[in-house]
Amino acid sequence: MTDHQQGQELYLAPDLPRPVIMDQSWLDAVFLHWRIDPAAVAGFMPPGVVPDEVDGSSWVGLIGFRMVGAGLGRGLPLPYFGSFAEINVRLYSRGPDGTRGVVFVTLDASRLAVVLAARAGGIPYVWSKCSPIRRGEGAQREYGYDVVRYRRQATSRFAVRPQGDRTAEDTLSLELTARFGLHSTLAGRTLYIPNTHAPWPLHPATLTEFDDGLLGAAGLRVEGPPESVLYSPGVQTQFGKPRVVSC
Repeated sequence: MTDHQQGQELYLAPDLPRPVIMDQSWLDAVFLHWRIDPAAVAGFMPPGVVPDEVDGSSWVGLIGFRMVGAGLGRGLPLPYFGSFAEINVRLYSRGPDGTRGVVFVTLDASRLAVVLAARAGGIPYVWSKCSPIRRGEGAQREYGYDVVRYRRQATSRFAVRPQGDRTAEDTLSLELTARFGLHSTLAGRTLYIPNTHAPWPLHPATLTEFDDGLLGAAGLRVEGPPESVLYSPGVQTQFGKPRVVSC
């Protein structure tokens, strides 16, 4: 095995605890990331969880993708409710046992039933009008997302042009995207919800449009353009049984 192959193995998903709770596809994913001081995000972490650091700092991500064919367990996808655009603001976390994950600050989605169900489970969804952006052809093709919140005055619109002839295999890109679980809080307990998927097929991308209010509405301040801009055509993912984190 080459050093490159060994390095790639570090970013493979661990075995997923059974049973499978949900199956879904994440398509046309756009990843925008900024450095941020760990002290600025520590208050967003669930009890017992601390900000993770990558390349010497914490990071905040603005991520958009198309959820397609979400369904419970390994069953058939839910019609209508299982497909929608989602845009999330997320931070990077590390549990007391060293398990790395993400913490969602907000998740905007256009399916009200999904939003209400997820919020009941401790996931901070926001009901919004969320629309994919796809324009251009060939090497000039652009992908992005447009968000308008129904009950709060916050909007976002961003788009990127992928460099389809290049693959993003640098350590920073892999560490920010190879996350196989999330930390959350429900009824006063810290949970870790694992998921699994094949490695993201990642491409570096050029930011072509950016006008965002979601980061500021979440109480997160960043300066300048994102340091990391990535695009992926997508992956199929599954979620496993949540576990309580011992603080």
